[in-house]
Amino acid sequence: MTSSTSFPFAFAWGAATSAYQIEGAVHDDGRGESIWDRFCHTPGKIAGGEHANIACDHYRRWRDDIKLMGELGINAYRFSVAWPRVIPTGTGAVNGRGLDFYDRLVDALLDVGIAPFATLYHWDLPQPLEDAGGWPSRATARAFVDYADAVSRRLGDRVKQWITHNEPWCASYLGYGNGEQAPGHRDPAAALAASHHLLLSHGWAVPVIRQNAPGAAVGITLNLVPAMPASPSAADYDGFRRVDGTMNRWYLDPLYGRGYPVDVLADARAAGHLPPGEWALIEPDDLAIIATRCDFLGVNYYTRAVARSRIPEADNLPRTVDVAPPSEHTDMGWEVYPQGLTDILLRVHLDYRPGPLFVTENGAAYATAPGRDGRIRDTQRVRFLHDHLLAARRAIDAGVPLAGYFAWSLLDNFEWSHGYRQRFGLTWVDYETQARTLKDSGRWYRQVIDANAVVPVDWA
Repeated sequence: MTSSTSFPFAFAWGAATSAYQIEGAVHDDGRGESIWDRFCHTPGKIAGGEHANIACDHYRRWRDDIKLMGELGINAYRFSVAWPRVIPTGTGAVNGRGLDFYDRLVDALLDVGIAPFATLYHWDLPQPLEDAGGWPSRATARAFVDYADAVSRRLGDRVKQWITHNEPWCASYLGYGNGEQAPGHRDPAAALAASHHLLLSHGWAVPVIRQNAPGAAVGITLNLVPAMPASPSAADYDGFRRVDGTMNRWYLDPLYGRGYPVDVLADARAAGHLPPGEWALIEPDDLAIIATRCDFLGVNYYTRAVARSRIPEADNLPRTVDVAPPSEHTDMGWEVYPQGLTDILLRVHLDYRPGPLFVTENGAAYATAPGRDGRIRDTQRVRFLHDHLLAARRAIDAGVPLAGYFAWSLLDNFEWSHGYRQRFGLTWVDYETQARTLKDSGRWYRQVIDANAVVPVDWA
């Protein structure tokens, strides 16, 4: 194996999941209602009227799923803790039975040599907190810190990698801005407030986790999108600026001490989403708290954005950026663009110097089903992973301190507003029987892990 396709020693090879997408058992052992429980049972919100009451039944089948991780050969597992399972009403008494589940999970992972990477918030806010104002309220940020304290006190002696939030852009914009995800509000001003309080709660929680988990590394995961203008026109460049500003710089800049980008603030004021002058939500120490130094940054990458202006006079401008044909898009409709992973990792490293980086999610939705022999020949996913891992390797060659890669996802699962129609898993899940079958992509990924290098796609 040539050095150009191999990865550093002690590289974290993992798979990722989230609590709401796989656990099920939404009424078991004292778990409270989350915003996603409420959203799923609101007519018209989820494709096919589906919900995650059972999902992958991981809450009961976790031992089998750890055996599955052994078949994959991963040495790291990124999971999330369900806030309503730990503190059912969002504040107040801790539910010991809920924490017991994660206690058992962590011990079992460590017993087989798999490092637990715990994400504290993957969108399942307790519904009582939403009823009291949700993330647009500063009180929710304070409640998150108490929750982070409870979980890290219990698990901090064993969990040495902590992620405060997963994709705050999704939690704020999709949840409060356009209503696509729970809690389903459509209020851009509320989305901006939510984003600030998500980041503030992160900054408050970092020292708490460090105190409870001595020697642990603490970070945050962002879904970052490399963007580019569709043409050299000023109009398309402004479209690119807006996409990059709202999806990338709005989160990266304050996390790394630059405050909120002034151009995005100006856009929000021009659109009537912020009042003129200083943003009243920001209290004197907020930006310093948000910029509390982290130990690593997680990057979730799926596709790029080619920005084309909505200005009418720009409609006839020539498109100079090639976009892949429909055949090179995943079932989510996302363009397959591996170079974007190299680009975003290098950009973050050079512009922000966050220290170690992890690809905390990368994957593709393809619905390839078992053949007559039971084998799942998901060749498109194998190619996707192969090309993106080579892109990750190119980032390392360019100087990026990439420390690990987590495939999304360990299992086919509940894919939020898409229900069960989108399958991202390395493992096929039969939702009627809950049987798990490792796909060809999972078998290929095992070969990569064993070699600590990208292996040919014609391995089987």
